[in-house]
Amino acid sequence: MNIDWQTKLYCVIGHPISKTLSPIIHNSFFKLNNLNHIYLAFDIKNGGIENAINALKTINVQGFNVTIPYKIEIMDYLDEISEEARLIGAVNTVKNENGKLIGYNTDGLGFLKSLKDKNIDIKNKNILVLGAGGAANAICTSLALADANTIYINNRNISRSENLAKKLEKQVPNLNVNYGDLSLNNVVKEEIHMIVNCTSVGMYPNIDEIPILLDGFSKNLIVYDIIYKPKETRFLKIAENKGYTTIGGLSMLINQGLYSEKIWLDEETKNIFQDFDKIRRIIERNVE
Repeated sequence: MNIDWQTKLYCVIGHPISKTLSPIIHNSFFKLNNLNHIYLAFDIKNGGIENAINALKTINVQGFNVTIPYKIEIMDYLDEISEEARLIGAVNTVKNENGKLIGYNTDGLGFLKSLKDKNIDIKNKNILVLGAGGAANAICTSLALADANTIYINNRNISRSENLAKKLEKQVPNLNVNYGDLSLNNVVKEEIHMIVNCTSVGMYPNIDEIPILLDGFSKNLIVYDIIYKPKETRFLKIAENKGYTTIGGLSMLINQGLYSEKIWLDEETKNIFQDFDKIRRIIERNVE
């Protein structure tokens, strides 16, 4: 790619930012589609978010992603926020429309797309979500909007489980929500159709840890771990050995990135997800 005065700039902001795979995803997409765009990563130290946003507007960045710890704080500096991002209470994608910054959240969309790609329908299903942080928030909201039957939210800190459960109950009145801690004493295991690990347990370098024991669940269980480093967590390996269907976090990561492209580029590409497999192969070379 030749960088010139017409090159459009995109980026991700966060802190720390050194481990982000977003530049690989987006620059691969730009190259595969012959787009004169470039995607960079900017480490924004605490207290610098307002200056960073003003700088991005000044240099006319076309769009940017937002990661930890700014997904909530960024909302104070945006002109508009999508309904889904407002329900989730966090933004991970921003589009610059002629100087107006519009916030979106593609985390839940990326999660649901990874299920759709495997022909998994969660309508009327019972889902156990481990964790109650930002990722769990986005995923639970998307599951609720996609008509899941019951969502169990279980977290090490039960008060956070309760807070997220009450938030969902207000937003989706007909949803069945249950909450508890990682002992799972509140969960009817044999009725669970899918487990989603949204905790950091098992993430590199603590790769031998697992969030819960996979005992007592039905034989048709689906186990989804949103961790993508390592590509296959010990939790997923145990699930595979039990014969369960498993999904790793790389699919969600790529899909949420491609949804960002869809927001930024509109109709510049016919099928925004056509390069998923190529990007997956590229990114797998960079993830152990």
